Amino acid sequence: MARLCEICHREKAVLKRPKTLQSICRPCFYQVFETEIHHTITKNRLFQPGDRVAIGASGGKDSTVLAYVLKTLNERYQYGLHLFLLSIDEGITGYRDDSLETVKRNQLQYDLPLKIVSYEELYAWTMDAIVREVGLKNNCTFCGVFRRQALDRGAMLLGATHIVTGHNADDIAETVLMNLLRGDVARLQRCTEIATPGEDGCVPRSKPFKYTYEKEIVMYAYFKKLDYFSTECIYSPNAYRGYARAFLKDLESIRPSSIIDIIHSGEAFQVRRGVKMPTQGFCSRCGYISSNPLCKACVLLEGLNRGLPKLGVSRAGLQQLDPQLGPAADPNSPPTTAAKEYPSSSDPSAAAAVRTGKSLDW
Repeated sequence: MARLCEICHREKAVLKRPKTLQSICRPCFYQVFETEIHHTITKNRLFQPGDRVAIGASGGKDSTVLAYVLKTLNERYQYGLHLFLLSIDEGITGYRDDSLETVKRNQLQYDLPLKIVSYEELYAWTMDAIVREVGLKNNCTFCGVFRRQALDRGAMLLGATHIVTGHNADDIAETVLMNLLRGDVARLQRCTEIATPGEDGCVPRSKPFKYTYEKEIVMYAYFKKLDYFSTECIYSPNAYRGYARAFLKDLESIRPSSIIDIIHSGEAFQVRRGVKMPTQGFCSRCGYISSNPLCKACVLLEGLNRGLPKLGVSRAGLQQLDPQLGPAADPNSPPTTAAKEYPSSSDPSAAAAVRTGKSLDW
């Protein structure tokens, strides 16, 4: 005899939830999946009526499901949000160009405006070109730093008041493990935060999928027959995160609650007294938020434009930087991309424009 749904006790159960191990039917799965995300949004007060929300859209399962669910909940519960799709084109041939085609189809399927911002436009570098310079060992460092800043800049172009990303519970648990293994006290404390406030003119960010398991996102996309791109980045096989992901999957197979347990452990983490935490300021070159005189993006761009790609990713390279003035002057070097793309820090109003998104010439 077929097992009945443990929630409605009427329909045939078609799956066992990885998060709760309940055997449930398809309609009940849709209901609990969407309701849990709604409760996460309302409990944490992620949005305000009238917010212009940019959805970080890569074409993958997480961002595709996020766009679909957020549009559904916005209409069902009348959040009063103006939704947009925001995609970053890193310039990865055979991967990002294909995934962006999926995003363009999603734009039509969900009837949402789409903005695409590219690394080449912002930094005069593509990831293909960066990988040719740095190889496959540290390329994810460049991509992560550039993508985060590109999302902010794209959101400013859209006039967005909020950014949402598809980071799920598995992603956050992996980040906790990575920061723990690296001994990164500052990031270990804040990596579990569901929202980043929009202080000093920065666009607020949030993660509505913070407590949503990756397996359930895949199941939802499968049952709803959503259109998404499933190929992994061709440059990510050697990424450090991959090892944390493999370890987490082993833990989950033994104890499914491990993912949420790790997140709760990160939430409960307290920095002991006497530990010096970084102080947030602004990059002296581009005006972007930074805890150092130069933001990480400017440091990485400096290395790329000098032909010294390890300048921003190795201790030896960082020692070449003047802690107060930034990279040492080289009369034979052309102006860096950062210097060309961003307003000079000598103009306070221009630097403020980078932080607030006003009067931008991008």
